[in-house]
Amino acid sequence: MKKHITLILILMAMCVTGIIGLQLFWNYQNYKTTVKNFDHDINEALNKAADREIDQRQQQIATRFKSWMADTTLITITCSLNEHYGNTVFHVKDTHPKYKDQNGFSFGLSSFTKKLTQITPAAKVVVINHVTDRMLRDDLKKGTVYFYTQRLGDSLTKVFEASKAAPVALSRFLKQELAVRNIYSSFVLNPPTNTQLYLSKVVNTNFRRPYQQDMVSIGFEDPNTYFLKKMKWIVIGSFLLIGITLCCFGYTVKTLLSQQKLAMLKDDFINNMTHELNTPISSIKITAEALKSFKHNPETQSEYLDIISYQAEKLTDLTTQVLNTGRLINTDKTHWTGINLNELLQQAIDDLKPQFDKHQALVNYHPLQPAPHIKGDAQGLLSAFTNIIDNALKYTTDIANINITLSSPNGYAQIAFADNGIGIPPGYREKVFEKFFRVPQGNLHNVTGYGLGLSYVSQVIGQHNGAVSVSANQPQGSIITLKIPLANG
Repeated sequence: MKKHITLILILMAMCVTGIIGLQLFWNYQNYKTTVKNFDHDINEALNKAADREIDQRQQQIATRFKSWMADTTLITITCSLNEHYGNTVFHVKDTHPKYKDQNGFSFGLSSFTKKLTQITPAAKVVVINHVTDRMLRDDLKKGTVYFYTQRLGDSLTKVFEASKAAPVALSRFLKQELAVRNIYSSFVLNPPTNTQLYLSKVVNTNFRRPYQQDMVSIGFEDPNTYFLKKMKWIVIGSFLLIGITLCCFGYTVKTLLSQQKLAMLKDDFINNMTHELNTPISSIKITAEALKSFKHNPETQSEYLDIISYQAEKLTDLTTQVLNTGRLINTDKTHWTGINLNELLQQAIDDLKPQFDKHQALVNYHPLQPAPHIKGDAQGLLSAFTNIIDNALKYTTDIANINITLSSPNGYAQIAFADNGIGIPPGYREKVFEKFFRVPQGNLHNVTGYGLGLSYVSQVIGQHNGAVSVSANQPQGSIITLKIPLANG
């Protein structure tokens, strides 16, 4: 059985290890995917934000360009009628040409159907909007500056060359783009290259890209916030599954080991019980056969009958002990009565007087005044007391000296049974209350027992909401202490 349990535990450990390994590997793959998506999202957000910031600067230049064209001290806009085609032709030139041979430029609009020989305010607005929104914006997107007139070209070049990415506007657009992608981690614009931050790719924000460069990048101070938010439920679920698996594995291992231990204890109990039953049965059988086979005088017959009676009584005591200590504790408290502990302890001592006389034991007990009272099962407590005192007698190699002390501290009745026996090693003081457990004594088998007595004591005291403990008695022996709540009133 031990080999089978070991094999089962090994296989279960391998399965649990495999499950945990797969969960961790799966989480790691999810983490890599999340990091990859994060990297893609922040770079896409940076590109979108850079495009929006460039578009904003171009719009600002276009607005200034319109103001230049509307300024009559700078630009003159006139019109004439083309008699051949019958459409209006617009003329744009510098009001004060920089060079004498400059004539400006002329153009017609197919969408403008009015035939004018003199410019009107409305027509002038149409001209300014067309040149700015159609012609200038196309040039700006291409990263070029076209000299429509010398004055316009000079002004436009200065503004074009001076235009750089605005950090405030870029940061604002970047936050908006990141929020669209559910990224709310803080970031740093244009961090140094030797930083420990998580860096994005660089993006060119210059109008003449890629021929001229004005690079920007972002660094994230704590991208783990994003990772945790994305993987929160996956990680929680995985760790919950691992925790449940480990708990189930631990519980199963504990159950298997407990069952194995219980089986071993039961085997020891059966072996001890078989030996204890076999001795009186064999003695009765041999004595009965002797009475049957030979004719004995009345005195010898009486002696043989005494032997049979003694062994039968021994068997009765044995079966009574097993039934008493092995029976289920009665949990029905309706039969409980008030108990005077002075009287109950005295009764336990009186019941064991023949054993005290046989072993020449010394028992010291002084009733407590006033007598402590509890409510409980008198017969169960009496059996528990006699079990403890009987153990003190059995496990004492010399003349037994048993001291029973009764006190009532803090609302509890406390009963201490101190003996001068062989004692209980510290490592076994908790285990002696388990069923079938006996303290190992090597090859010594001179003390009979089945590992049920103290287990029964523990159950009875527990039923009364009390506690039982074992400690060492100096210079030798043990002290078994019972604590039971006192009756109210």
